Amino acid sequence: MNAIIKSVDVAGFTIPTDFPEADGTYEWKETTLIVVRVKSEEQEGLGYSYSSVTAAQLVDNHLASHVVGADAMSPRAVWNQMYRSVRNLGRDGIASTAISAVDTAVWDLKARCLGCSMVGLLGQVRESIPVYGSGGFTSYSDEQLTSQLACWVASGIRSVKMKIGSEPERDVKRVRAARAAIGDAALYVDANGAYNVKQALDLASEFSDYGVTWFEEPVSADDLTGLRFIRERSPLGMEIAAGEYGYNQRYFRHMLQSGAVDVLQADATRCGGVTGFLLAADIADNFGRPLSAHTAPALHGSLCCAATRARNVEYFHDHARIERMLFEGGPALQNGDLIPDRSLEGLGLVFKDADARRFQVFRGEKHA
Repeated sequence: MNAIIKSVDVAGFTIPTDFPEADGTYEWKETTLIVVRVKSEEQEGLGYSYSSVTAAQLVDNHLASHVVGADAMSPRAVWNQMYRSVRNLGRDGIASTAISAVDTAVWDLKARCLGCSMVGLLGQVRESIPVYGSGGFTSYSDEQLTSQLACWVASGIRSVKMKIGSEPERDVKRVRAARAAIGDAALYVDANGAYNVKQALDLASEFSDYGVTWFEEPVSADDLTGLRFIRERSPLGMEIAAGEYGYNQRYFRHMLQSGAVDVLQADATRCGGVTGFLLAADIADNFGRPLSAHTAPALHGSLCCAATRARNVEYFHDHARIERMLFEGGPALQNGDLIPDRSLEGLGLVFKDADARRFQVFRGEKHA
């Protein structure tokens, strides 16, 4: 069976946040969603990524011409062709997020052509995957922080994560307040690389007093020596996590070879879509390390249910809000777990074009 891709359509949407958001190293007030549709004679596949409108333009001006005419039954071959085509443009960054959206759409099209769910196509290894509520931005007041985390726990989510690092002198106080608000739920912190090594180690000891079990990017993810130093000296019961900025498989392999992390993170909207995420999952499996999916829960719920060492999915406040607003279908969130619906074809997602129109900032030409 073949399913020749007849057309590619791409659009970009910029959605304001519901409150200014910040972490240890950056501030933002909007998020851009890139949506790609690929069509065969009878079916349509949907993919997306979170990036810049530039990624949508790259799909429109460059990648589409390399995808039309390809066989959706061979997503890896399409993926290889796209990456070859950006050799002189730069493979990582914007190019990789653009490829990620297209690759996901191709996989979604394949599943729909076969009349099966994405998790069924990939090979389901579990019925559901836990999420952790993620937000607690450093731009929040203590009241906003504790309310958000407590609401997640009350809804059945068993682990929550907060941002730290903008004001290191306040971080222990904020962690203490978070612990008081969530009771016995697991507490994660994410510095987004804001600290230096000695500062991170000192704070890890203090965070441990409040039961923090996950310390994400205590220093820059580019500082693998520093990450390993912290990992080897962090308190018992505290895991070091990083990897969300990985755009290629060499990055993930190098991170694990360096002994830098306890938990490897990967993001299918950055690392090459479904194909790239599966390759990252294989690398984590080869090193015997757990894999955590970074953001985009509507996408990662299905992928993690097909990944042997998947630990959890980040239920990131901003992305979860956007996906509820602009998509129908996808995995259901029940008692803190994402559960893919195997009765739905592909990812099970339907994009709400009418609801999204007010956010649209780019519409590509329909390539056929």
